[in-house]
Amino acid sequence: MKSILAVAVLCMSVFAAVAAEANKLSETRGTLEKWVEARQLISKTRADWQGDKETIEQTTRMIERELKDVEDKFSKLSTNSAQVEKERSEAEASIKSSHDAIVPAQQFATEFEGKIRAFVPRLPVPLQDILKPLLARLPADPAATKMKAWERVQVLVGILNELDKFNNGVTIFSEKRKNDQGAEVSVETVYVGLGAAYFVNDAGDFAGMGSPGTAGWEWSAKPELAGPVREVLRIYRNERPAKFVSLPVAIK
Repeated sequence: MKSILAVAVLCMSVFAAVAAEANKLSETRGTLEKWVEARQLISKTRADWQGDKETIEQTTRMIERELKDVEDKFSKLSTNSAQVEKERSEAEASIKSSHDAIVPAQQFATEFEGKIRAFVPRLPVPLQDILKPLLARLPADPAATKMKAWERVQVLVGILNELDKFNNGVTIFSEKRKNDQGAEVSVETVYVGLGAAYFVNDAGDFAGMGSPGTAGWEWSAKPELAGPVREVLRIYRNERPAKFVSLPVAIK
């Protein structure tokens, strides 16, 4: 009986030891599983962080580039603003300079237009006809005209050019001139600049000369000039070789 009881106690002790070991093993397995899960979680967290880190770094670099672009644009804008301000100042100075120049130009145009109008009646009629289109562009009322100063000066320059061209050349025009009997006769007139002119008709029996006067050109008949004036006309038309032709000049 004692032996059986001893065996029973021994078996119970063994079972208790085995159960205890089994419990320890189970606890160890659970701890290992938790440790493995923790390691996996740490690895996943590290991997996620690595990906997030790269994304954050890329985003940071992109933002930095954008900030740099904004700074560059702002810098250029500041530079451009300074350039615009400089150009605006230069434009204002130019406008002021132009305005300052316009006033004397307008005064000059007004005075010179008056002189031209007073001088025109003293010009040869053919030259007056040449100047008519330009004279028509002169303002009727200089004080109320809307013509710009440069336009007025341009017209005056055109008139002066025509005057200069006529004065520095020899020109021939067909005109009507009254003879001593008051009849109009067709003549050819040779203008030598604005200083003298000579005329003759086809028949050669009516000739004379002219010169500028205070109220216009003054003409006088001089039959003795018919030959020399006709010779000048032939030379002008290349019908005769060039040579000196003596003609009188009226000095007033």
